[in-house]
Amino acid sequence: MILVTGATGKVGGQAVSQLLDAGVAVRALTRDPASATLTLPEGAEVVRGDLADPATLDDALDGVESVFLVWPTLSADRAAPATIEAIAGRASRIVYVSARGVPDPVPGAPEQDPHSILGSHALVERLIERSGLEWTFLRPDGFAANTLVWASQIRETGTVRWIHGAASRALIHEGDIAAAGVSVLTGTGHAGARYVLSGPETLTQVEQVTVIGEAVGRPVRWEELSPEVALRGLLDQGWPPAAAEEMIDAYGQMVTSPEPATSTVEELTGRPATPFRRWAADHAGDFL
Repeated sequence: MILVTGATGKVGGQAVSQLLDAGVAVRALTRDPASATLTLPEGAEVVRGDLADPATLDDALDGVESVFLVWPTLSADRAAPATIEAIAGRASRIVYVSARGVPDPVPGAPEQDPHSILGSHALVERLIERSGLEWTFLRPDGFAANTLVWASQIRETGTVRWIHGAASRALIHEGDIAAAGVSVLTGTGHAGARYVLSGPETLTQVEQVTVIGEAVGRPVRWEELSPEVALRGLLDQGWPPAAAEEMIDAYGQMVTSPEPATSTVEELTGRPATPFRRWAADHAGDFL
C-alpha cells in the first residue's frame, strides 16, 4: 500500500492515477473525502486526514509501506516534526517532492530561513533524513502549472505583467514529477538519492508567454514590472515577507544564471520529459 498526500493536487492526483495504472494499491489522503471521490480515479482508497494535524493520520497510515509526500509548504511546518515522526512509526519508505535549490546538508553551513519556501523544504528534508525512513528526494524545477497564475491576466487583458521576463528555467509538467515518483516507488536502488527534475528545455518567461499565446490562438504580451512593485503585490496578497523576497530574488538570479535542463526524468522513466509547448496545449482551456 502506498499513501499519496496532496492527492487532489496536480502532482498528487497524477501520482494516484499513475500508481493505479501500474497496478499498485493506493490510498489517497485528503481533508475532504466527499469532494475527492468526485475527482480521483476509481480504485483509490480515499481517507480523511490533515498533514498539519498528525493526530488525524492513524487511519491513513494503517498498513502503509511507502508514502509519496507532497507537503503543504510553510502552512504545516509547525506540525512537521510530529507528522514525519508519525509517518516513520508506520511506513518504511518515503518519496518527498522537495524543490530545486534546496542545498545538500553541509556541516557548519547556515540554516535556510525557515519562513522561506526553500527553508520549508529544507526543514522537511532534514526531518526525513533523521527519521530512520528509507528516503528519496525529488527536487523539481518550477512547475509548468505555476504559469496558471497568469490565466486571469491573459483572459482579461491578453498581457502578463510580472518581473524579469528574461529569467529562464526548464519548467516541468506535473505528470513528469509524478512519473519520476512512481518509478522510484515501484523500483529499487533509489535510497538516499536526491534527484533534480526539470523539463527538457530552458525558456525565458517571455518565451513561455509566447508559447501560451500560440496554444490559445491569440498573441499574449509581456509587460515588465519592477521588483519593488511585484514585491508589494505579493505582500498585499498575504505572502510571508521572507518567501516573497526569496521569490523576487530567485527570478532575478535566473536572468544571469538560467536553470539548466536535466535528463533525470528520462533516466528514471525511460521517456523524455514533456516540453512546455505540450503542457500549454494540454492546458489551453485554462487560459481562455
